[in-house]
Amino acid sequence: MPWRSGPDPWRWVPALLLAGALLTGCGSTHLNDSFAPVAATSTETPSLAFDALPARTYTPPDWPSPLRAEVLLPRSADDALRPAALLVHGGGWQNRTPRDMAGIAEQLAARGYVTINIEHRFAPEHRFPAQLHDLQQAMAWIHANAEAWRVDTARIVGVGFSSGAHLVSLLALAGAEGPLAEPHGGEHARLAAVLAGGIPSDLFKFPDGRLVVEFLGGTRAEVPEQYALASPARQINGQPPPFFLFHGTRDRLVPLDHSTDFQQALVARGGEAELYLQHGRGHFLSFLTRGSAIEAGIDFLTRQVSPAEAPSAPSTPP
Repeated sequence: MPWRSGPDPWRWVPALLLAGALLTGCGSTHLNDSFAPVAATSTETPSLAFDALPARTYTPPDWPSPLRAEVLLPRSADDALRPAALLVHGGGWQNRTPRDMAGIAEQLAARGYVTINIEHRFAPEHRFPAQLHDLQQAMAWIHANAEAWRVDTARIVGVGFSSGAHLVSLLALAGAEGPLAEPHGGEHARLAAVLAGGIPSDLFKFPDGRLVVEFLGGTRAEVPEQYALASPARQINGQPPPFFLFHGTRDRLVPLDHSTDFQQALVARGGEAELYLQHGRGHFLSFLTRGSAIEAGIDFLTRQVSPAEAPSAPSTPP
C-alpha cells in the first residue's frame, strides 16, 4: 500500500477529482460516542459573504522556509468577535497545496469563521516535528492578528484531511504543553475543537514504508520515540478537546481502525468525539465526496465554539 511503500498515492488526485464529480448517492452513517446511529443535523445559519486577503507569509523572517497562508474574512454588520479555523491539507506530509482545502475554507467562512489555510514544510527534507512547529507558528500568527481580524482566540478550531488531519490533531493534543510544546508551542497553540478526516492516528500501525519512514527519519525499530511522539492517539494527555472524525469504510490507505480506535481513546479520556462513517468509500473518494461529512462536521464545530455570550475583546496575543 502506498503509505507503506511505492510511489506517491496523491498522484491520482487530479484524475479522481473528475471521477468524483460523476458519482452521487453514496450513503453515510453518523455515529455518536456509543456507536449508536443518529441523524446528522444541520444548523440553519444564513451564509455570509467573505473577502479573501492576498496570500501572505505567516512564518518569521528567520524560519527555515517562508510559508504562506490564505485568509478569508467573513463580512459582518457588527464588531463582534468570531471563531477562526486553521486548515491543513493532506499529501502524505510530502506534497499538495492549500488549494485542496479551499472549498472547505469557503464553507467555513460562509458560516462566520475566519479561515487560515496554510502551507507547511515537506518531508523528507524537513522531518517531524518540523511540520508541527509550522502549525504552532501559524497559531502564533493568528493570535498576533486577532484584533485586526476580530478573532476570539479561545475559539480557534483545526480542520484537516489525511496527513493534515494528523497534524491538526497532534497540535490539539500536544501543541500547547508536554514534550512537543517546546520551543514553539504554548498557550497560543491551543485548539477549541477539531474536524479531522481520514486521520492516520497511530503511526505504529503502518508497516515500515517510504512515507512514514521519510516523515519520521527511520523505522519503528530505529526511532520508536518518534513514532510515539508523532501519533495523536498516543498523545492524549488530560481531557482532549472535542473531535469530529470522518472516515471511509473501505479506506485501505489509512484503515478505518485509525478513527474507531482514536474515537474510543478520546472518549476514554473524557473527551467528546463523534465519528461519521462514509460507507463504501476509500481514502481519496471520502475526501472527494465529503459534502455531508463536512456539513455535519461544521455543525459540530459550531456547537463547540458558540458560547451563550461572546466576549467583547480579543485575548492578548502571545
